[in-house]
Amino acid sequence: NINEEYRTWLTTEVHKKFPINLLQQSIKYTNEPPQGVKAGLKRTYAAFNQEFIDISNMPQWKPMLYGVAFLHTTVQERRKFGPLGWNIPYEFNQADFNASVQFVQNHLDELDLKKGVSWTTVRYMFGEIQYGGRVTDDLDKILLNTYCKVWFGDHMFGPNFVFYKGYPIPKCKNIQEYRDYIQSLPLKDTPEVFGLHPNADITYQTSMANSSLGTIVSIQPKESAGGSGETRESVVQRLANEMLEKLPPDYVPHEVKERLRKMGHLAPMNIFLRQEIDRMQRVITLVRTTLTDLNLAIEGTIIMSENLRDALDNMYDARVPAAWKKVSWESATLGFWFTELLERNTQFSTWVFEGRPHQFWMTGFFNPQGFLTAMRQEITRSHQGWALDSVVLHNDVTKMMKEDITSPPQEGVYIYGLYLDGAGWDRKNIRLVEPQPKVLFTQIPVVHVYAINTSLPTTVIKPRAGYCFYECPVYKKPRRTDLTYIFPLKLSSTINHGSDRWILRGVGLLCDTK
Repeated sequence: NINEEYRTWLTTEVHKKFPINLLQQSIKYTNEPPQGVKAGLKRTYAAFNQEFIDISNMPQWKPMLYGVAFLHTTVQERRKFGPLGWNIPYEFNQADFNASVQFVQNHLDELDLKKGVSWTTVRYMFGEIQYGGRVTDDLDKILLNTYCKVWFGDHMFGPNFVFYKGYPIPKCKNIQEYRDYIQSLPLKDTPEVFGLHPNADITYQTSMANSSLGTIVSIQPKESAGGSGETRESVVQRLANEMLEKLPPDYVPHEVKERLRKMGHLAPMNIFLRQEIDRMQRVITLVRTTLTDLNLAIEGTIIMSENLRDALDNMYDARVPAAWKKVSWESATLGFWFTELLERNTQFSTWVFEGRPHQFWMTGFFNPQGFLTAMRQEITRSHQGWALDSVVLHNDVTKMMKEDITSPPQEGVYIYGLYLDGAGWDRKNIRLVEPQPKVLFTQIPVVHVYAINTSLPTTVIKPRAGYCFYECPVYKKPRRTDLTYIFPLKLSSTINHGSDRWILRGVGLLCDTK
């Protein structure tokens, strides 16, 4: 006989095969990190007592403890801003904080008063080991180390130091004073507290709304509803017929081969073009086959397979079928995806049948890294004695837009269609600026990308006087991962803004905003 008051406490990870009946019968608990700086610091300081606050008599102890607590809250809060916050949402937890505090305590206990705090050690321990140990993305590691550089130093003990306006390090003697101060902090924080632009809040709210709406759509009944309205099948059939009409014709292999032979089939750029056309042909063939079979399956001529059922469900919800996505690219909706297919195909067919374009739409390539490598090879071959190993990419942002280009550059390529995420662009002065309120993405002018030989002493390229370079990562899509990363572009910024500001802003360039 089981006692009525008996309870089993079960801790599990997310698993596809978790029994749904057990889930429905149980009471669910989750331990989520608190939302906001105030809630985060409140939770951290609730675990402290007066004895812990007084554990070290060094004057650096209390400010550094508060600094670590603020960093702990910040790294967790940035996750909600998606790719603007962290490329990968890391599970920072209490153990990271405890290890950092223990390190600060040990470091201060062994401190040589004449030398002071070894900030290089402190920053390395936070940015590379305690918190940095979880970070796997190189650009996230740079962001974390930038926080450590900007916030942790002798300047943090000064009277004018603030993390952000209204967020100083309080000068308190006991635990109650700290708790009272934390209680007086604002309930809602502006993204600027974490180094982001206020526009980041719009990004957060949009992703929350999309996530909720996506969940609602995914749990809608899939069967055709009775009634006089158009059925799911007829809607999809009409859409399939429209797409089949607009779908570009197949590439004829011998025609493409002949054109490439005339253009020089062993030239690096033409080898790249042939590979891209091969991949494009795979996509066109798959789309044509799927749409034709879907029409036959809806009419009852052939059996509705699992792939066709998936295509029907996704097309009805204006999403890209899984089989198409596997051989192509990600997109927010089926409409955007199909438009991109037509635009990509136009670029390839124009290039192969009408000759090399003056400028390139880098978004339209399956393998943009291959395009840049081919361009490097082309430049290396045109200079006698250059070795590919010592040739690196460089760039200049022009003042011209796509329509202003009438001829190709002497060397390298012009690329267009890149969007700044997290910053704005001053076209007149060719530099990064703060974005306009409510403007999430800013298209930058045409960029001249070329290659330089680092083994030559004359090729050291320095920024203009009063400016510095920000190495801005370029991604294929808004989701920033190693899979979508292409290369870094050097963008000019004024020295007083520096590159740290843009690193904390999470500034990146996107080939596509959808």
